[in-house]
Amino acid sequence: MTRVGVFGGTFDPVHHGHLIAAEEARSALGLERVVFVPARQPPHKPAAPITPALHRLAMLALAIAPEPAFATSRADLDAAGPSYTADLLVRLGAEFGPDVALVFVMGADSLVDLPTWHEPERIVRLATLAVLARPGYAPDLAALERQVPGVTAATRLVDMPRIEISATDLRRRVAAGRPIRFQVPEAVERYVHAAGLYRVADQEPAATSGEPRRGG
Repeated sequence: MTRVGVFGGTFDPVHHGHLIAAEEARSALGLERVVFVPARQPPHKPAAPITPALHRLAMLALAIAPEPAFATSRADLDAAGPSYTADLLVRLGAEFGPDVALVFVMGADSLVDLPTWHEPERIVRLATLAVLARPGYAPDLAALERQVPGVTAATRLVDMPRIEISATDLRRRVAAGRPIRFQVPEAVERYVHAAGLYRVADQEPAATSGEPRRGG
């Protein structure tokens, strides 16, 4: 079967850390392509300010343009309700068809929190989990298996370089007049400044219960 990576997140803005993560997963697991899926609204931060989808999609298109194995999808943006991974995987499975095996790209920190996500048992039935190493996070698969049966068989651990880039920090740097050059693709940097994005520092509210944000 064809293996397609699904990389979800707000991508506000997309940065080199996202691109490196996608490429590491693609290479390690032999994925035909990786589809970036921007979220409409993170379920655990219903009041968090998010840049309009028009801008986030435009920045993603610019960032992945040089890489033919990367693509974008509006599957989350065009759906009603919260951005739940389980529901997204069902929609993408129907869209791609039965000959495509889905591989959900996530960080080790997200795997640790998987039991708190919406219908995690359905997630591990619908997709393989490409779990990217994160400093300070060592998932206990035996403990996770007791909470989410099937997670061990679904998990594939992927090493990646330590990249300390944060979308939240990038927005705050722009608001403070500090550079983001070399942290985002050059075309994304130009877009951010031309569109006047992130000129006011955002204040992220405390997390509420529910599924964590996908991809930052």
